[in-house]
Amino acid sequence: MDVEYKGKDTIIHNLKDFDLGQTMECGQCFHFQKIDDDEYGMSAYGKFLHAAQKDDKMYLFDTTKEEFEKIWCHYFDLDRDYGEIKSFLLKEDEKLREAVEKMWGVRILNQEFFETLISFIISQNKQIPHIKQIVARISHDYGKYQGSVGGIDFYGFPTPQQLSQADIDALRECKTGFRAPYIYNAVEFVNNEIIKEENLRKCGVDECREQLMKIKGVGMKVANCVSLFGLGYREAFPVDVWIKRIMQSLYFDGEEHSNAEIESYGVEHFGKYGGYAQQYLFYYGKSEKIGLKNKTN
Repeated sequence: MDVEYKGKDTIIHNLKDFDLGQTMECGQCFHFQKIDDDEYGMSAYGKFLHAAQKDDKMYLFDTTKEEFEKIWCHYFDLDRDYGEIKSFLLKEDEKLREAVEKMWGVRILNQEFFETLISFIISQNKQIPHIKQIVARISHDYGKYQGSVGGIDFYGFPTPQQLSQADIDALRECKTGFRAPYIYNAVEFVNNEIIKEENLRKCGVDECREQLMKIKGVGMKVANCVSLFGLGYREAFPVDVWIKRIMQSLYFDGEEHSNAEIESYGVEHFGKYGGYAQQYLFYYGKSEKIGLKNKTN
């Protein structure tokens, strides 16, 4: 890629293996809004970004060189060679080809740990539009205003200290439902340093999941999602209903298997690139409704 700084904007030329829409819409993050075709507003790391893509160019409006280099290049994982990742996965497993080719532009975002933790606690038994609404409500009520685009105001996700202002009842007012005590407990764990991001990043994925699952309401799926999207463990292989369906369809001849069995297979089969395989399969499986064909809803 080539980066141009033009006036107040940053323009990235010759992007490969990246599609802004696929990356934002694939189910890994919830703090964004679609403004128009291939145009999004989003918040991360205390900053608001208005971004658009046209072919192999991405426009980051009102973004300085320093912000791009320190925040957005890392956030979008632009320094990583996804062509190499795809080649490795397809060399090992031809069954992935259709998923990789259809979802060619997905990249795994490097998200903030605390926001990722709370967002995936919220995600349990929720559809993506509703998760986004709750994340936006919590950000509005407890975060700071960051900017506006397309008539939509954006607020930064609150820090653990800011969110500690909310008791369980206040969290329920944000439409979190039964998840309110889980969020409250997670905030306590982080603020009281019962779990520390620095330690979680160093301890290895197995210990990381164990520590995360000490938080009320955090099971294996949420712990894997936080490990993958918020802590950089690219070998993590989260299993939800969609991954279960597509894995059973592609790898187990449609036979029923437990989430634990499917995760174990994914970890062993895809190794250090498990998280990438999971994202291609998840987005592809959900978009194509793999495993639902010939079934009634």
